[in-house]
Amino acid sequence: MSGRVPRLLGSITMALALSVALGVAPVGAANPPSGERIHGQSSVEPVYNDMTGAVAFVSTPMNAPNPVHANPRAWAPIYLPVYPTGSTVGILNCMGAPGNCPDHAGIIAALAAQIDSGVYGDGVIGHDHLLAPPASGGDFNIAWEPVLVLFTSKDAANEHITTLAQINDAVTNHRAFEVPLPPATFLCAVVPAVVYWNGTPVPVS
Repeated sequence: MSGRVPRLLGSITMALALSVALGVAPVGAANPPSGERIHGQSSVEPVYNDMTGAVAFVSTPMNAPNPVHANPRAWAPIYLPVYPTGSTVGILNCMGAPGNCPDHAGIIAALAAQIDSGVYGDGVIGHDHLLAPPASGGDFNIAWEPVLVLFTSKDAANEHITTLAQINDAVTNHRAFEVPLPPATFLCAVVPAVVYWNGTPVPVS
């Protein structure tokens, strides 16, 4: 990675400080939930349960510690598959760059372009968040380490990845690779899904 990448990593810390809760979209919702919402002094976003692929929701206080004060042994991964311009996967947790997640989507897009300009040099359509909620049977802990999941070709990025099993298969078969971002590790707390739906959508950039 270039010298600019470490500086970008530090900027992600607050942007990706998330907390997890299982939830579903309201009855009648036409599309998967997408984008940040503000509820009180917290930012709330959709995420996928990486064990099942079900939609969940995540939230973090806006004034969370930066950087996190947690032992690395107490970290668990949150995966961020990033989809380049031209991908056909449809609606993502965060669309655009900065789009509907303006506090971190632009940073993630910039990192992807610097790491693999051949796939991401023309931009991104957005990214997803995948993690294991409490009691899911996955790797849950008190702090989350963001892990970019970058595709090795634009064709590979037409697979919509919503589970850890899909990530592992894509990495094993060289359709994707992982980029851990330990400087961006954050703490989280569980909230009910209704917090997202009662929040105020952020302005789209």
